[in-house]
Amino acid sequence: MPDTPYVVAAVAVTFALRALPFAVLTPLRTSAVVHYLNARMPVGVMLILTVYTLRDVSPAAPRQLVAPAIALAVTLGLHQWRHNAVLSIFGGTAVHVALASTLTSH
Repeated sequence: MPDTPYVVAAVAVTFALRALPFAVLTPLRTSAVVHYLNARMPVGVMLILTVYTLRDVSPAAPRQLVAPAIALAVTLGLHQWRHNAVLSIFGGTAVHVALASTLTSH
């Protein structure tokens, strides 16, 4: 039984790592910071995705602007229609990937 202390330690660490998030989440439910991030984070994620998508687009090459422009329009349209950030982000990303892969393939 020389492995027993290691097994007990592994069980204790595993239990602590699984229980810790629940212990930490309880005080965060009433936190003003968490409520602020909840309201502002979807817009921040969409802004980061927009900047990331447009970072390599050159205004001198109008063909490069087609996929991002259509994807941006789809994202904004989905968000105005359903007010669901997850749907908007995934929908716009899917449209951009589909258009970028079909328009840039030769």
